[in-house]
Amino acid sequence: MGEKAMVKQKEGTEEIEVCPECGSHHLVRDYERGELLCEDCGLVLDDQFIDQGPEWRAFDVEQGEKRARTGAPMTFTIHDKGLSTEISWKNKDSYGKSIPTRNRAQLYRLRKWQRRIRVSNATERNLAFALSELDRMASAMGLPRNVRETAAMIYRKAVNKNLIRGRSIEGVVAASLYAACRQCGVPRTLDEVANSSRVGRKEIGRTYRFMTRELKLKLMPTKPQDYVQRFCSELKLSGEVQSKAAEILKDAAERELTSGRGPTGVAAAAIYISSIMCNERRTQREVADVAGVTEVTIRNRYKELTEKLGIEIQL
Repeated sequence: MGEKAMVKQKEGTEEIEVCPECGSHHLVRDYERGELLCEDCGLVLDDQFIDQGPEWRAFDVEQGEKRARTGAPMTFTIHDKGLSTEISWKNKDSYGKSIPTRNRAQLYRLRKWQRRIRVSNATERNLAFALSELDRMASAMGLPRNVRETAAMIYRKAVNKNLIRGRSIEGVVAASLYAACRQCGVPRTLDEVANSSRVGRKEIGRTYRFMTRELKLKLMPTKPQDYVQRFCSELKLSGEVQSKAAEILKDAAERELTSGRGPTGVAAAAIYISSIMCNERRTQREVADVAGVTEVTIRNRYKELTEKLGIEIQL
């Protein structure tokens, strides 16, 4: 900003910019230098001026797409970060007009070569396959966009540190996704990740531990509270049951009953107890299937919680 603030005089309903030095209305926007200056006395009023571009409005999605001056945002879930050009299969030019038949063979060849040169070396080929696998797994597990971006970022770091050598791409992708779930506070169990992946639970766990050590990922252990909302939703339980289960888990954490126990088992037991207390009873088998634990685990955690917290339940 210049030393003197720009003065604005109101004429009717319009605001007119005025030079504070000479009172001139002849102000010029120099977009090359990013400056707003007075044409008469040369005073620079603003030295970090932004080109806002032409003003336009769109009244529906289709109109907005036609008038947009930018493409899709950058994303780490595509091997080239979504910055390369893509030749559409619509056979239409930039004005939306159909391309003549005589030029379509040439367009087909351009499209084919564009697709080939997008993946130019072994690293990009690896990323292209791995990120498509990551997207498939994330879709199967119903994970949000931020988890996918985080997982892609973790995988790229693993590639840069050469941690892929000697390990399967699917295993590293699954481990990256598991780590991203924990990092973003959207916990999924190793069994859930393994069910969506083409590799086993043991390999995912081994790769995950190796990656967290090498990439120095600081991940907090998952808490039973993180699973309550999802499990209640899958069991079609009300918000009352959910809040009651959260209370039970809070009391259990204060008495250190959750430490050293599997978080999914503790969460499942708390939900089972709260469903009985709120008269929305679910069987141990139903809760166990949703939580991915055995009925024996639920019974053991259930006995511990009811005895130590003094909860009386009429079965």
